Amino acid sequence: MDIRIGLVGAGWMGKAHVTAFTNASMIFGDSIGKPVFDMVSDIDENNAKKVYSDMNFARWTNDWKQLVKDENIDLVDVTTPNAFHYEIVKEALMNGKHVYCEKPLTLTFEQSQELSDIAKDKNVVNYVGYNNIVNPATAYVKELVSQEALGEIVHFKGTYDQDGLLDPSLPITWRHIKKLSGSGALGDLGAHLLSISQYIMGDMQSVNSLTETFIKERPKQGGSSETANVENEDIVTLIAKYKNGALGTISSSRIAAGRKNNLAYEIQGTKGTIYYSLESMNEVHVYFTSDDSRDRGFRKVFLSPEHEGYSAFQPAAGIAIGYNDTKVLESKTVLSSISNKIDYTADFSFATRIDAIVKAILQSAEENSWVEVIAEGGQ
Repeated sequence: MDIRIGLVGAGWMGKAHVTAFTNASMIFGDSIGKPVFDMVSDIDENNAKKVYSDMNFARWTNDWKQLVKDENIDLVDVTTPNAFHYEIVKEALMNGKHVYCEKPLTLTFEQSQELSDIAKDKNVVNYVGYNNIVNPATAYVKELVSQEALGEIVHFKGTYDQDGLLDPSLPITWRHIKKLSGSGALGDLGAHLLSISQYIMGDMQSVNSLTETFIKERPKQGGSSETANVENEDIVTLIAKYKNGALGTISSSRIAAGRKNNLAYEIQGTKGTIYYSLESMNEVHVYFTSDDSRDRGFRKVFLSPEHEGYSAFQPAAGIAIGYNDTKVLESKTVLSSISNKIDYTADFSFATRIDAIVKAILQSAEENSWVEVIAEGGQ
């Protein structure tokens, strides 16, 4: 089955999606559906033309509305900056298109809820790019938790830290402006951690959070003495209570010196604990209380072909896979959900639940109080 793709957004992430679709097709074959790169759109005409040429698209345009209305397009793939997701996705849904959108789905819980409702009404595939939930390590951790190998889960500890914005001389970008990005470290980084929490732990009940902007101004342009205000947070930290009774402690920073891509979490239960970090992407550290030997402690489990998703890339344990491989698994899921109507997790409803948590975290920080997390469909 040919799946004709229209890509909106010809930047780094757009190219990553095209590469992932191509690799998914080569690895898994036409049984998942054959991606056909039909049209690319970008507000920058030069970007659109370059991706059209370099990545073998049939057509290009600088008008995304033309793309989402085109009768030849089956799947609209949205990789624009955050602020434009809502309008593009809504128009694509109203034209009956399947949609694959990078996270976050929108800048607000209410907009995401609206898109989730429309997608259900239109009965189209609706997928959001929370790629960490297709990581083979995540699948392994979820399996152990679901099988109660760790006993009753009592605590989720997570952090996602980077230092990419530590230098105060770096100029301001759309990531610092609320109307373009929504939140800062929370939406850009922390949301990935929240996706893992949601997938493994289930719904949060309530949160109590703090946010702070430490670099309050940045140059308007590189080397400029003229500055602009940073409108969202550099660091967020919170405590949470889950509906299953477990507690959570979560934080995220975009100015964490020395941290390059440290998405790390620990899940503690009455019978054991699991620890994982993206900085050691192919290793899961596991401890079970049933091990009562003198030398008991955490053991390192290397990802292997016996872990879901890993065997698509490597034939033996301990051979590294990486970020782009999770995008391949994600693209496979998108194609298969259209061609073979398989079930998938990261739909608009899933994204809406994450946006409900984000809303509660920001409200809690503003009010300096505990805030209940609104369930999808709630008021």
